[in-house]
Amino acid sequence: MAFVGNALPRRCGIATFTTDLELALRSSAGVAETAIIVMRDPGSVHDYPPSVRLGIDQDDPEQYRNAAKFINREGFDLVCLQHEFGIFGGEAGRLILDFIAALKVPLVTTLHTVLDRPSDDQREVTEAIVAASRRLVVMARKGRHILVETYRADPGKIDVIPHGIPDAPFVDTLGAKHRLGFSGRNVILTFGLISPNKGIETMIEAMPAIIARSPDALYVVMGATHPQLLREAGEAYRESLVRQVEALGLKDHVVFLNRFVDRPELLDHIAMCDLYVTPYLDEAQMTSGTLAYSHGLGRPVVSTPYWHAAELLEDGSGVLVPFGDPASLGRAVAGLLEDVSARLDMAKKAYAASRPMIWANTAKRYVQCFGAARRALPTSQLADVLPPEHLLTANCMLPAASARHLVDMCDDTGMFQHAVFSIPDRHHGYCIDDNARGLLLCCTPENGLDEPFAEAMSQRFAAFVQHAWNTDERRFRNFMGFSRQWLESVGSEDSHGRTLWALGTCARYASDSTRAAWAQRLFCEALESALSFTSPRAWAFTLLGLDHYCATCPQDRNADTRRGELGQRLERLLIATETRGWTWFEDRLTYDNARLCEALIRTGKATKINHFTEAGLRSLRWLIRVQTAPQGHFRPVGSMGFTRKRTTPRLFDQQPLEACATIAACVAANAIDPAAPWPDEARRAFAWFLGENDLAIALVDIESGSCRDGLHPDRANENRGAESVLSYLLGLADMHVLEGMTRSDTVSIGHSPEPSVCLDRDDA
Repeated sequence: MAFVGNALPRRCGIATFTTDLELALRSSAGVAETAIIVMRDPGSVHDYPPSVRLGIDQDDPEQYRNAAKFINREGFDLVCLQHEFGIFGGEAGRLILDFIAALKVPLVTTLHTVLDRPSDDQREVTEAIVAASRRLVVMARKGRHILVETYRADPGKIDVIPHGIPDAPFVDTLGAKHRLGFSGRNVILTFGLISPNKGIETMIEAMPAIIARSPDALYVVMGATHPQLLREAGEAYRESLVRQVEALGLKDHVVFLNRFVDRPELLDHIAMCDLYVTPYLDEAQMTSGTLAYSHGLGRPVVSTPYWHAAELLEDGSGVLVPFGDPASLGRAVAGLLEDVSARLDMAKKAYAASRPMIWANTAKRYVQCFGAARRALPTSQLADVLPPEHLLTANCMLPAASARHLVDMCDDTGMFQHAVFSIPDRHHGYCIDDNARGLLLCCTPENGLDEPFAEAMSQRFAAFVQHAWNTDERRFRNFMGFSRQWLESVGSEDSHGRTLWALGTCARYASDSTRAAWAQRLFCEALESALSFTSPRAWAFTLLGLDHYCATCPQDRNADTRRGELGQRLERLLIATETRGWTWFEDRLTYDNARLCEALIRTGKATKINHFTEAGLRSLRWLIRVQTAPQGHFRPVGSMGFTRKRTTPRLFDQQPLEACATIAACVAANAIDPAAPWPDEARRAFAWFLGENDLAIALVDIESGSCRDGLHPDRANENRGAESVLSYLLGLADMHVLEGMTRSDTVSIGHSPEPSVCLDRDDA
């Protein structure tokens, strides 16, 4: 792959980013060779490393075309363009279009700036780049929004990948302060190329108020003047800052380090600061490498709310203050310098939240992006190689359903609960939860499974459910040992509700009429017990079962009445618990959360009770916000839960169950609210399975259909149990439902389509 942009030792943020990205990808699995094509600014000569293969003079149109010919000739598979208006020649950097026009390999463009109010020339250039790129990368959700709204970009080809950061340990400030000569001072740091838009004068103006509360405070401004500003105006801006310091009597409290530092020296200076400040003056700052680095090293941040900072710090790992407001800036900085405990908590939160952004993880996400770009043929080429009925599947690139691991996890009794890696773990036996999910999957029309296989497995799961029914207690048992002995007489309320859900689905969709009749009868027998339950999830699962049962048996007035009662309970719980900022049914989020929203949405749609529907949509919108990472990918609430007392959800361990439930809820929401971006949210949740997650690790093995049991802070759980594989396959089935609802959409979220599974095949 070839990277086109700036590179070190040129002094600019794009050069640092391109060099770091190339270095991270050079050692990534599946990458054979990398090279950088550098932009050369007028009058500059740099001693580039061997990774730089070619240069383009910024204002020479012929060299742009020659660079494209070089890439075509040398057999590169892909080009990653680092786009920033100031580094390319012509009006609004128009000369880069000559390069793109001559290119014969897929193009992925990382947009470092996305203007929401472009000039006519900037709009024209950006729209041309958007149209020519197979994939687009932005570093903030705001960039994605602007690309869609302002430049009419296809949302399906936009990836939000955060700015990479070095993988450095979390350390206190004492050692670095001693090495750099700042012992005994409370150090506030701003670093990067100096220019007027950085707002350094605002921070200097705030210093007297800070010193009044923290007399040992020291503001360190580290960085050379931006080369372009230096050419045009010399050191006039820096000199104005020095005069401001002198006028305010701050010589002992403000230090200017006028140099462009290498990475080791930079990391040492970040390590010694107690606070990092970015007082930028303009919100239209899509990304800041200096902010990403400081946040990634666990430094508390005080910043103005430019786009990147607003998203990165929304979890409470920093403090936002208004633009150009020295008083607010001073109060925030002084407060954190005084409160050591709050500062340390913020530092730890920043460090933990930034681990997914280390360069190794960022590189993995770029590799996935590049793979999608290479698989995504232009529409015109797709039409040439595929018949029309396959165009949708090719564009959506949903994996085929493989049941190989599902088969491995079953014996003639039913489905085992757990696995050690991919090997069924007989020690823990079986449970009705997983066998009910298995029945649900096999009865779902869009499951993508071979029909004879689905029929055979449906019968096996139904037999387990029937055996679990305790006629004396009018309840389902849950856990069974490998010896086929039940370990309890009554299972949990949730397992009972989940079984009712599976029975309702079987009653509606079973192709065998006798099995459908069995499911209807057992559903009716088991329904009454659910009315005494207190678990909201049991109510929700029962409502999902009633949604299917009542569609099959509309004459059953009792079932319809019970549906209304359970819907009212769930809605009343939401109304009683929700507050401003907390739109949920309980004081905490735990597991299978989105099923509560889905149950109200489906119940409201079927009964035409609009306030049920509105309550379901309201809670789902809130849940989606909670489950979206600052970088834009799906981040389910961890298995440790999330209470309203915490400012941010626990990040790990992340479970496949949550992605599956979110997909289903978004599909339900899309059926009644198609104008909202529910398809995008469902795709985001499904992409979590495929690697669009905090660690850029694919949870799913497409060929076997197995799914890892969760995502830990540093790795995936390699065990592949029943709940995980069923969550993935049910999520995939719902994605096919969504595909049928939105046939005009084009997305790219997975691998190329493959044939459906057959029992007598090794390859899915």
